[in-house]
Amino acid sequence: MDITIWGTRGSLPAPSPENNFFGGNTSCVQVTEGDTLLILDAGSGIRRLGDNFPAGVSRIDILLTHLHMDHIMGLGFFLPLYNPRMEVNIWGPTSTKEPLLNRLQRYLSPPLFPIRLQDLPCRPNIIEINHSTFSIGNLAIQSAYVCHPGPTIGYRIENGHSVLTYMPDHEPALGSAHFPDEPEWTSGYALARNADLLLHDAQYTSEEYEPRVGWGHSSMVDALKFGAMTAVKKMLFFHHDPSHSDSYLRHLLNKALGDKQPPFDVDIAAEGDVFTLP
Repeated sequence: MDITIWGTRGSLPAPSPENNFFGGNTSCVQVTEGDTLLILDAGSGIRRLGDNFPAGVSRIDILLTHLHMDHIMGLGFFLPLYNPRMEVNIWGPTSTKEPLLNRLQRYLSPPLFPIRLQDLPCRPNIIEINHSTFSIGNLAIQSAYVCHPGPTIGYRIENGHSVLTYMPDHEPALGSAHFPDEPEWTSGYALARNADLLLHDAQYTSEEYEPRVGWGHSSMVDALKFGAMTAVKKMLFFHHDPSHSDSYLRHLLNKALGDKQPPFDVDIAAEGDVFTLP
């Protein structure tokens, strides 16, 4: 299973010289397993993925965590959607209020976008999921709702040998009164447990998080607690705040770690990172 990161930023694209290393594009991750291609979220990073799209691929599955703008803003600029021979499936969370198709059409329609979703040449299939288990190619996928405003899901992706968990927008401390001491009451625990690689929200410092409780994002310290609770092997901090520069992110990582190394590898996700899970 090969993982390529095309966008790591949260809330808003933040291209600037100060953000060149970790990148300024919003959430987008490519997962490749043999002939299977998954795309996790369609933030602004998906445009570059479309420009560098692998030859010979005829089916794409786009797995959306939720429909906040930073996670779907790149859809209309993803070139494979304009190929009528491409099979495209867009998966996303069920809502009790409105179908996924209707919610996606709000963005892909005037006045926000000049081309309507239903007029895309690929004619994408829209698939709703919630606490679901399904397969795409040789990949077994589990989805579940996590703590974040609006219907939001995380993903656990397995190939029989390794596990990738993707939770770019997640506030694990919100759902449990005794976080991190009660795993069974902690949002996202089952998705991340024993994962080989966890991409997890770490948008805030502890000081930034305090007045933003309930906004749906995690502090770096809480992300580390969540990684220890779930016994992951490697964690990548994700969904970087648009105001956090490369140098500041490195400073924050060192501050969050302090003098203690957690019982797993931890680093900051950067655009262009490529990982191969066995």
